[in-house]
Amino acid sequence: MKFELITLSGVKYSAEAYSVVLPTAGGQITVMPLHEPLLSVLKPGAITVRKDKSSATEEVFATYGGVVEITPKGTRVLVDEADGGDEISQAEAEKAHEAARKLLKEAKSSVELEHAQQLVDRQAVRLQVASIKRRHQRR
Repeated sequence: MKFELITLSGVKYSAEAYSVVLPTAGGQITVMPLHEPLLSVLKPGAITVRKDKSSATEEVFATYGGVVEITPKGTRVLVDEADGGDEISQAEAEKAHEAARKLLKEAKSSVELEHAQQLVDRQAVRLQVASIKRRHQRR
């Protein structure tokens, strides 16, 4: 099945895939060839692309919401941004997550609170992807 991950700056990833795990608003789904057509909203989370049945050939991306379109031709994900697992430093993501949590505690208005929560959520996704990537590298 053809899989494309498209960001505002262009095609981030495009390849044949055995399966794709997506964080949709209705819950996590796994898309495989011959999946029913679907259009859904994505929530922030990890997208995992398996090129074949082996988990050793996984690509993982942190995304922060978007949409997915599944057609007989393939699966297309449209997002503002996506970070590949290889682009995320575990140590930097941990520091950024702690800084975001501090901002959340110190927020004085609903606008500051909402912004800080978005930062916390974003860094939590980055940590999740870094952790997944680290586990795969140990194999």
